Amino acid sequence: MSRIYNFSAGPAVLPLEVLQDAQKNLVDYKGCGMSVMEMSHRGKDYDAIHQEAIATFKELCGLGDEWSVCFIQGGASLQFAMIPMNFLGKDKVADYANQGTWSNKALKQGQMVGNVNIVANCQKDIPTRMPTADEWTWTPGAAYSHICSNETISGAELKQFPQSGSPLICDMSSDILSCARDYNQFTMFYAGAQKNLGPSGMAVVAIRKDFAETGSKTIPTMLQYRTFTEENSLYNTPPTWGIYIFGETMKWVKKMGKENLFRLNAEKAKKIYDVIDASGFYRGTAVKEFRSNMNVTWRLPTEELEAKFIAEAKARGLESLKGHRSVGGMRASIYNAMPIEGVQALVDFMRDFESRNCVSSRSI
Repeated sequence: MSRIYNFSAGPAVLPLEVLQDAQKNLVDYKGCGMSVMEMSHRGKDYDAIHQEAIATFKELCGLGDEWSVCFIQGGASLQFAMIPMNFLGKDKVADYANQGTWSNKALKQGQMVGNVNIVANCQKDIPTRMPTADEWTWTPGAAYSHICSNETISGAELKQFPQSGSPLICDMSSDILSCARDYNQFTMFYAGAQKNLGPSGMAVVAIRKDFAETGSKTIPTMLQYRTFTEENSLYNTPPTWGIYIFGETMKWVKKMGKENLFRLNAEKAKKIYDVIDASGFYRGTAVKEFRSNMNVTWRLPTEELEAKFIAEAKARGLESLKGHRSVGGMRASIYNAMPIEGVQALVDFMRDFESRNCVSSRSI
């Protein structure tokens, strides 16, 4: 079997162990005579998968019975709309941080529904960064405050979370369960599954039950959070295969040990940043104090060299290193499942590429 190192921002690399177990059980799940994809979501075999996935995730995040974990199709982008539709009434104001591309998309959905206050704005700052402690301008009595912990495109990550004074909601799509974090400081947090949690096709939403109950009752049923909290995400047929892989991935995280996994994540990121910082050839694009451990971004001296870098990296089995189409450059997404061997292969290639191209770049 020949597998490349996949640095895609999402859908992203999954733990090989999880994929192999899924392959083994694809046709006949643990002797039940059918695939998880064929099971009734009301049956006892699937119910055990569903409940274990939720329980393991809550254990990893340190969440108690006051929390619900919901599986909602539509990814994080649907959450951008569902949040204001549920919680931003006509006479209310919501606080939004404009930290980058994805938080800006959430902000725009909020503006379509009601009144929004931009509490911090660093979306267009170069180099990219996150708000500093003195920049937040919270609205007293806001319906909620929405932030993003990690901007996938820019490679900037919040290292400390603000206290907003209102229910704090966080988009954690890129860095959920990647570092030590107190999840109970939030009222709601969510993530598109396709980066650190499982396959594409759904968002995992953790929400306090009492907050879900305050949501609007006049929007369609499938857009109300209470539909998912009260029915345990079984009001309609959920994305059963995605939930199964999510559950297996959570068991893999537990088996790895959170502290060990967090240490490895920091070590992987440091390897790449060390190459960038020691180089006059590569240039990091995020302010050092806000550098992401999940999405490492950098530029080369010319776009021609960047195209050459991508082509040669691909030939060496290093895939999906091209930066987002909106910003260009390079991006290595090194989520939980990226083995340290993949990062080592990348940094070895970066050093080799620089040694062969640095002289010519200086003459440009």
